[in-house]
Amino acid sequence: MRTFGGRRDRSDAVDGRWRPGRDRRAQRHPGPRGVPKAAGRSAVVVGGGIAGLAAATELAERGVAVTLLEREPQLGGRVSSWPVRVGERTTPMSRGFHAFFRQYYQLRALLRRADPTLAALRPVADYPLVAKGGPRDSFARVPRTPPFNLAGFVVGSPSFPLRALADVDLDAALGLLDVRFPQTFNAYDGVSAAEVLDRLRFPDSARHLALEVFARSFFADPHDFSGGELVAMFHTYFVGSAEGLLFDVCADDFTTALWEPLAGYLRGLGAELRTGVSADVVETSPDGVVVTAGGEAFTADAVVLATDLGPLQRLLAASPTLGDAAWRDSVAAQRRAPRFVVWRRWLSERPVPGTPDFLGTSGFGPLDNVSMVHQFEASAAHWAEQTGGSVVELHAYAVGGDVDLGALRAELAQQQDVLHPELARGECLGEQWLVRDDCGLVDTSPWRLRPGVVTPDPRVVLAGDTIRCDYPVALMERAATTGVLAARGLLSTWGVAGSDVWTAPTAPRLPGVPQLRRLVRSLQRTTAAGATAGRER
Repeated sequence: MRTFGGRRDRSDAVDGRWRPGRDRRAQRHPGPRGVPKAAGRSAVVVGGGIAGLAAATELAERGVAVTLLEREPQLGGRVSSWPVRVGERTTPMSRGFHAFFRQYYQLRALLRRADPTLAALRPVADYPLVAKGGPRDSFARVPRTPPFNLAGFVVGSPSFPLRALADVDLDAALGLLDVRFPQTFNAYDGVSAAEVLDRLRFPDSARHLALEVFARSFFADPHDFSGGELVAMFHTYFVGSAEGLLFDVCADDFTTALWEPLAGYLRGLGAELRTGVSADVVETSPDGVVVTAGGEAFTADAVVLATDLGPLQRLLAASPTLGDAAWRDSVAAQRRAPRFVVWRRWLSERPVPGTPDFLGTSGFGPLDNVSMVHQFEASAAHWAEQTGGSVVELHAYAVGGDVDLGALRAELAQQQDVLHPELARGECLGEQWLVRDDCGLVDTSPWRLRPGVVTPDPRVVLAGDTIRCDYPVALMERAATTGVLAARGLLSTWGVAGSDVWTAPTAPRLPGVPQLRRLVRSLQRTTAAGATAGRER
């Protein structure tokens, strides 16, 4: 056992070296060196989602006086939960399930502060993917360690017939292995995820079930989503990591299981957590930073802006002294992802035995995912036990602005009945219909122009899941990682030490990939030249 980010953790390594998971090639990015504790320093963290909580934790553990401001009544940001009324009962609601992958080293370290054994998470047995009228894929039997996971998937997947290997562009496929971060992000500037998939020439079934699902997990259409981000995800979750493709889920609602315990931990460090408080203006002066929220002023040495994209843009528009023109323009230019829908339904019937907790879908109209919430969340399970029913959640991602939501709702219900006709026999006892468009879009614009953690003012830092990060991290893990990096940036200016960051390898995991790729290109050129000469004769 050894300390990691203010906690104790168990080593899974067998060679005497500590690592945050089972991957023996997980990469350590050392934190800044310095004194162990800050003396008389203070910071305001704007935003109580994962990024803000990660930053607040890193700062508070180093002795910084932290005030955290969150506009919602509860912590957790987009991974929060709140009470709703269903019939005569009160039960939690959220924005849908979140996958806590084993590669999420910073996020899991954050949760372990208040939950050392991660008892609040439970593993899923599988996350099957099904195409309408086509194959059904499973990741349960795919090996964890590269390159055996890639070989195991190709050989065992019904969506990837072996005869299709002859059509695959070998050089493009090797490009998924030939990565270096952050250079790979830059290399795909202007290239969409759809273009990356087109170049691969994978069979349609494999494209939809094995790769396109990654793009849609960002609530983005593959034609508008960064090809570099797609390659980074494929590396992080598959060919670059030995943690596997399966994940954990929260065993109860997010507020109860995750954020209330972490809030108690932070308060024990002296942090002040203010919910229901929205920041209006941030002003800087030679004496420090002042955040005005609801008429109250919070003064500190520095500020972490860890809000969603929309509130960040509005906050900068109201705070003309922050940064310089080029930086402000880069933040203003960022786009939001299309709308997504979460429809939770409390039903009188139960699904057939053996129904998976989660099902990814392709070809079922706008339906992207079906979750049986009562099968993994304790609060939903309690409701189901009391009523004999089930709690089912339907997701639709990348919903265009011209889509009629009434028609979408009807189609989602129809597709649920196709997949689960047994549920159609009952009645709906309650429902919550959420439509949101507050996620940032990681589009095809130049990677280097996206706003990063550092800003023109060293006292002001950014954090969040759409903030540029040099490492191959995404979604909740990018939020947690940029939160730690933002706090480390402030600590380093004060001469205070900061925590290490861990990621999947940032270079090719397999030796010789660049050389093999050059050989393939040479053979392709030779073959093309021979074909041309033959035609000329």
